[in-house]
Amino acid sequence: MPEGDVVYRTAARLGRALDGRPLTRSDFRVPRHATADLTGRTVLETVPRGKHLLTRVEGGLTVHTHLRMEGAWHISPAGRRVPPGDLVRLVLANAEWQAVGVRLGMVDLLRTGDERRVVGHLGPDPLGPDWDAREAVRRLLDDPGRTIGEALLDQRNLAGIGTIYRAETLFLAGVWPWRPVAAIADVHGDADAGGATGPGGDVTLRDGMGMDGDTKASGATGPGGDVAARGGGNARGGAGGGRSAGGLIGLVELARELLEANKDRPENRTTTGDLRPGRGMWVYGRAGRACLRCGGKISRGEMGARTQERLIYWCPRCQSP
Repeated sequence: MPEGDVVYRTAARLGRALDGRPLTRSDFRVPRHATADLTGRTVLETVPRGKHLLTRVEGGLTVHTHLRMEGAWHISPAGRRVPPGDLVRLVLANAEWQAVGVRLGMVDLLRTGDERRVVGHLGPDPLGPDWDAREAVRRLLDDPGRTIGEALLDQRNLAGIGTIYRAETLFLAGVWPWRPVAAIADVHGDADAGGATGPGGDVTLRDGMGMDGDTKASGATGPGGDVAARGGGNARGGAGGGRSAGGLIGLVELARELLEANKDRPENRTTTGDLRPGRGMWVYGRAGRACLRCGGKISRGEMGARTQERLIYWCPRCQSP
């Protein structure tokens, strides 16, 4: 499923093509809104909210879409033939550009004043202008016995994190995915943000990856000579024996930094700072391969309630229980 960085880029692409221009065509290919017509209305903006997209048009209406697992928006010059078949769910076009939504998991049309009905349940968005780390922590602590791996995927806690950023965040924080939320909160109740730490607990992500997504060399190196986390501590214990140095605040801020560092990358998403094929992730998608930090074998499993299991990757040595 596309995660927050992909949705952020998609909103930006839609905005460049549609914002400030009147629609010359709208084609809703979903039964509920098959007769809706937005022709003549000017698109005001497209706003990402976690994994949701809100395209606001004049007249107080919002087109709400969700990519789900396979959805995408394709932008092309106006007039280009729209692919036939039932894969196309929505077309929005103006005199210059057309946006074609294919395999969209959700398409809805509602009043802008009612947006809370579809996104009001979401937690803070790490890429949103109103990001609030303390509110995210408060929501996580509402269920202190829940595993942190499950809690991070619950969009009611943080909006926009999926299996990729969950795995990479927990690895960089040195946290075992099955550790209870309450066990990660530090003794100060996460009062201070401190800094998001790598597995050794002694360096922030910013020391390894520029927030514009560029890498910087500063001593200890990750794969390919680029720093992403300095392994200065015990390879087995992670940060404080499986607890990030900043507690839950440090953990959610680390997730935000990873998303922030990748939000403007159309390709080559990376959490290691290495852009070479197959080297961009610390653990995600690397089951059975050597950990880029300690050399141990990366594990893969499933987490979640029955019928809702999702894949999880971790390093048993860097993320010990």
